Amino acid sequence: MSDLERVYGLHAVEALLRHHPKRVKQVWLAEGRGDPRVRVLLELAEQARVRVGQCERREMDTWVEGVHQGVVAEVSPSQVWGEAMLEELLDRAEGPPLLLVLDGVTDPHNLGACLRTADAAGALAVIVPKDKAATLNATVRKVACGAAEVVPLVAVTNLARSLEKLQQRGLWVVGTAGEAEQVIYAQDLTGPTVLVMGAEGKGMRRLTREHCDFLVRLPMTGSVSSLNVSVATGVCLFEALRQRQAATSLS
Repeated sequence: MSDLERVYGLHAVEALLRHHPKRVKQVWLAEGRGDPRVRVLLELAEQARVRVGQCERREMDTWVEGVHQGVVAEVSPSQVWGEAMLEELLDRAEGPPLLLVLDGVTDPHNLGACLRTADAAGALAVIVPKDKAATLNATVRKVACGAAEVVPLVAVTNLARSLEKLQQRGLWVVGTAGEAEQVIYAQDLTGPTVLVMGAEGKGMRRLTREHCDFLVRLPMTGSVSSLNVSVATGVCLFEALRQRQAATSLS
């Protein structure tokens, strides 16, 4: 088991069986689970020739930290994309690409939520620094509800240099900052766009900020001064999606 990871939760395991069945070595179900969602998993596992076993729910509780829903899979290690693979993604992109950058987000729950939102809003990939940032693990996969298996997570050594390369390819870098003059809704997000979200509490690092073409903010009318990074990411990504769909309907 030392070379395998455990992924848990119905959505995460189902997504693995649908998109990366070769990575799944075994699926474990809690005794007594026989509902329709589990039958779907059993069918997918049978198609992929993946072994399925049963064990007591209490034993599963000792395997993972979190709500496993009676479903745990043993899989080959997580795959994080490299910078060269990002170039390939951009080469294959249809229409103006939308990329999400998370500058130093360390909470795996936030990373999982951002991956889920990125998938829903049509982002091409999520980019993170290799150091001092959350990466793929069982918690991220569980929170992402399957999005971690379909949205590439790209880890880069030097985020500022990566932003420069994206700019050279014609992408506009839009960073979020509470003190920015322009609100997100006034920014054109219909072209090739890199949306940069800062870390929890600290925001973007200085070098990252210096490599942004535009800075935008979310209008805040209540007593709180900022939103959780995953919530703010959802607002910004869906504003980009709204603008793109509106532009398409007018063309």
